[in-house]
Amino acid sequence: VALRRRQHSACCRELSVRGPRVRLGALSAATSAAWLAAYAVFALSENSMVLSAAIFITLLGLIIYLHFVKIDQESLLVIGSLGIQVTSSYASGKESTTFIEMGQVKDVVINEAIHMQKVIYYLCILLQDPEDPQGVSEVVPLFQSSKPRLDCLIEVYKSCQEILEQRKTAPQSS
Repeated sequence: VALRRRQHSACCRELSVRGPRVRLGALSAATSAAWLAAYAVFALSENSMVLSAAIFITLLGLIIYLHFVKIDQESLLVIGSLGIQVTSSYASGKESTTFIEMGQVKDVVINEAIHMQKVIYYLCILLQDPEDPQGVSEVVPLFQSSKPRLDCLIEVYKSCQEILEQRKTAPQSS
């Protein structure tokens, strides 16, 4: 997992986390195992539909995995005057983008959770409750696929906090 930082201006930063690439060896091994199992069933049953179905199912599964599951890169574009854009880039080239207006952002925090026998850390955007300014209406987790280490999360957190602080102090000085 690699973190890339780009500062476009004092109040605009882009932070990208690139996860591990698709491992062709593991993908080829899984595909080969499925096709060998299908060939064994074909040899016993002498039904060619088994081979056709195995090829079709594995190719369809591969397309679904690359287009809807395997995320190569997740990025966060923080613009102090506008908001936060969260983008996920899939292995197939498809991108999914979500935009959160800065007026909705209450805070950015690092949260921790216990998963199995270890503690994992993740970055979240807390959205302000429109009816209760002190409350939180929603928690939006970031970098769910790449799961960066704590030191990467701290860097992203500090960058976000600098921009949020600039936004909070800007109206007071004007």
